[in-house]
Amino acid sequence: MICKRTVSRAGGSYQVKIIAAAILPLLLAQAGCTLYHPKPLPTKPALLQRIPQVVDKGDLQPATHPFNPDDGLDMTEVAILAVANNPDLRTARDKQGIAASQLMAAGILPNPRLTAGLDHPFNAGPGYVNAFNLGLSYDVGTLVTRSAAVAAARSASRKVDWSLLWQEWQVVQKTRLLFVRSIEEEKMRLELQRYRDLLADRYHRADRAMQQGNLTIDAVSANLAELQKVRGRLAELERRHSQTGHELNALLGLAQDVPLSLTGGAELPLPDERGARELLDQLPHRRPDLLALQAGYASQEEQLRRAILAQFPALNIGLTRARDTSDINTYGFGVTLTLPVFDRNQGAIAVARATRRQLYDEYQARLDSAYSEAGNLLEQIALVRRQYREVEAALPRLEKVLGTAEAALAAGTMEFATFTTLRASLFEKRLEALTLEQSLLEQQAILQTVLGTDFRGLTDTPQIQLAPKREKR
Repeated sequence: MICKRTVSRAGGSYQVKIIAAAILPLLLAQAGCTLYHPKPLPTKPALLQRIPQVVDKGDLQPATHPFNPDDGLDMTEVAILAVANNPDLRTARDKQGIAASQLMAAGILPNPRLTAGLDHPFNAGPGYVNAFNLGLSYDVGTLVTRSAAVAAARSASRKVDWSLLWQEWQVVQKTRLLFVRSIEEEKMRLELQRYRDLLADRYHRADRAMQQGNLTIDAVSANLAELQKVRGRLAELERRHSQTGHELNALLGLAQDVPLSLTGGAELPLPDERGARELLDQLPHRRPDLLALQAGYASQEEQLRRAILAQFPALNIGLTRARDTSDINTYGFGVTLTLPVFDRNQGAIAVARATRRQLYDEYQARLDSAYSEAGNLLEQIALVRRQYREVEAALPRLEKVLGTAEAALAAGTMEFATFTTLRASLFEKRLEALTLEQSLLEQQAILQTVLGTDFRGLTDTPQIQLAPKREKR
């Protein structure tokens, strides 16, 4: 009985040491774990209540074009502010952090597995001890696919970078379109106001002449009808202009009551036809959306390679240390091999191949669309430019004719209705010139995005080298 108690104490002491040695690494690992900290959602909007004096976006601001809102914002300054403060872009930049975290997770090696067990004999004779077993194993199969997983995550991270850059380009394009629209609408508004004031003055004069019996009601009615028509067009234009201002404030991340003072014209230089064709040939190497699709395709290539590598049998190896109740100690080595009898990962391979084909077709469709859109824009710009020049050339002739008509009307040799028609024609021709000017500038802004020109200093271009394409499997 004394011997049995001695053996039991010795076995128990040894057992405690082994369990402590097994648990100690777990406690140390737990000490380095990340702690949870709650982050409550906001209850107030984060829109800027005033235009900032400094744009904090790294090297975003071009050295040759300082940001100074005190003297108004020109087209470049509005684009800089939009890229730095657009709410959607802030959300998109968060995806970069997610992609970087996924890349980090893909490169982390899997943990080894530790197993431990204890058997206590409760109905045995003298000499029996507590039995235990310890095992340390590792899944070697995960190492086979690790390089493909890391490469896929790296290409996916590149895709996020290029997608963000393309979204920044889209914001710059929309900013330019709204800037052009706001400037041109203001020009139209001033033109309509001048014409309205002219008609109002003519109407009041005609009304006094009619009261004095020097003019018929037909002339007065014609003036009044034209005045009401112009007032309605002016009211509609003012509503559109207000909506344009609200859209621009939202794009810049500003509160709706923050006034914007836009200055300068729309400077949208375009390459000549030869330069445009050269830029077209470089589209796959300069358009961020195409580069993002290339990176996504490269990521899927690695996913397919990973699926193919995963079809080989999973291998798990381990070391064991054990002692039975009769105090016999052993060391061992174990191997676990998955037999690919039914599942050879053929399902995952088929899905990966089908996904790669989808990405291939998506890239081809986007590339075709980019070339088609650029070609159409070049043709439309040439057409609108020709129409704009024709209208600009016709304006001086109409103004000269109207001046002659005013003299004839004063001399009483021209009907008032004829003069009114000529005056309305000149007004409509001026509005047509402004409409064509706006259309031309908007198409130039879109073409700059399509061709990827004139974006230096407005967006952050990631320095990314795409992985070479692999042969189809």
